[in-house]
Amino acid sequence: MSGRPFVKMQGLENHFVIVDARTTPFDPDANEITRICDVRIGIGAEQLLILNPPSQSGKAAGADAFLRILNIDGKEVSTCGNASRCAARLLMEQNNSHEVLIETGAGILTCQLEDSGLISVDMGLITTDWQHIPLTDACDTLSLPVENGPLNHGIALNIGNPHAVFFVEDFDSVDIETYAPAIQDNPLFPEQVNVGVAQITGPDSIRMHVFERPGILTRACGSGACVAVEAARLTGRLTASRVRVEVPAGTIEVYIREDHSALMAGPAEYCFSGHLLA
Repeated sequence: MSGRPFVKMQGLENHFVIVDARTTPFDPDANEITRICDVRIGIGAEQLLILNPPSQSGKAAGADAFLRILNIDGKEVSTCGNASRCAARLLMEQNNSHEVLIETGAGILTCQLEDSGLISVDMGLITTDWQHIPLTDACDTLSLPVENGPLNHGIALNIGNPHAVFFVEDFDSVDIETYAPAIQDNPLFPEQVNVGVAQITGPDSIRMHVFERPGILTRACGSGACVAVEAARLTGRLTASRVRVEVPAGTIEVYIREDHSALMAGPAEYCFSGHLLA
């Protein structure tokens, strides 16, 4: 069959179409990305992932590939935890190795196959600096001046992509799809923001859901899980450094180091493969 090969994978029901462009370049426009990700007329995915050759600096650091992460609207983002795990598993099996380095817009991520079968990803540093999130104005990023219904006093963080985390007392009573869009599109966030709604469920456990850019209530979000744990620690809600984050599709294990960097572990599984036809 003619056409460009692809692999579809999922990490906690977060679906990705992955194209290896390390030997043959692939640079689809926004319309093509939307068509590929649309389950009604294409393959269906939350994001299109393209494996490119690493940059010169990435190659010098030993990176196996540069991972481009493209949302369904064609906009590129710097990082995604679930996407990184899926790309890492694909590369590990190609390389017959238990570790790969993936270059992203947020830096080089070290990914490893754990004895449990989970894929761990070193997600890098989490910041609450308002300029790096980014926000349009300086403000207290641990208590944002943005609210809608039960979502208030949010925490703004960046782990390669921008997040606002809102803690609630009764998770099940919050209709996230009703309240999150207005937060996501608030002028304070010039690049929009991923909106996380979380509840502390124990001394080392969190339950959460994320309304992702550009407007999807996702079943799992690796970067969102990482920032939720950091937000809980920064605001005194948790002291544990290793936390289980329950999302609708399963569990993400998060470890926050003393330097505020995050290590995340979770599953990455194959769905099917095929060819993209013009």
